[in-house]
Amino acid sequence: MSGEKIINLTGYKFINLEDLLQIKALLLNLCKKNQIKGTILVAPEGININISGTESHITTLLKHFSEISWLQDMTYKKTISDYIPFNRMLVRLKKEIISFGQDGIDPLTQPAKYIEPEELKHWYETGKEFIILDTRNSFEVKIGTFKNAINPEIKSFRKFIEKSKDLPPKAHELPIVTFCTGGVRCEKAAPFLEKNGFKNVFQLNGGILNYFQKVGGDHYEGDCFVFDKRTALTPECKPNGMIQCHCCRHPLTFEEQKSPLYKESVSCPNCIDRKAG
Repeated sequence: MSGEKIINLTGYKFINLEDLLQIKALLLNLCKKNQIKGTILVAPEGININISGTESHITTLLKHFSEISWLQDMTYKKTISDYIPFNRMLVRLKKEIISFGQDGIDPLTQPAKYIEPEELKHWYETGKEFIILDTRNSFEVKIGTFKNAINPEIKSFRKFIEKSKDLPPKAHELPIVTFCTGGVRCEKAAPFLEKNGFKNVFQLNGGILNYFQKVGGDHYEGDCFVFDKRTALTPECKPNGMIQCHCCRHPLTFEEQKSPLYKESVSCPNCIDRKAG
């Protein structure tokens, strides 16, 4: 296995699940047996995967997944790295695979329309009038986002519901494209907008990472935050060198890493005031 490339695998699926404890035990056993690390969220509404391992171990794991009926048609996004960006393997049982806190939103039976990366690029390049809406947290948007994207300035995805009321009036008439890192947040944000009177809502299929892999970084400004030790990926899906503060987990730019307020494992410019207080 020496020198073998590391595969980072993400994916989600909305499906009605029961016997969650049994599913947790099965997935944890398969992952540990194949030396996989990362996090899998399991809920009555489905599964959300963010894991990493050597290419041979990931291949073996996916073979096992293909033998589980409800995982057979699941799609994954893969990126390559030099190391496994997780410390351990966790399978967590949750109420939702992406926490939204709004009843009546069912991506399984009432999904919003998808727009493919190639089509979104075409919209930009032909000057089509549309609204592009970032559904991620503010600290993620700070690292990079699409050109002209609206930042709802939220600290957690649950706040999106309230902040959606601040969208400009023309959002009720123009096409809206929602996007996030890998697509799962938009599976709830886009149907929510439709249910609340927005007429022409799309979700970017596969999110930013799929856009990077399909068409590159055109019309995207900056890099993309990811929830592992790589911190942020360039449009080439390579780590950009950012790190996270050990204490507050805030991503640190190169300038912040050089700041006298940054002390490794102690504090950073984003949390030093809280530490002092």
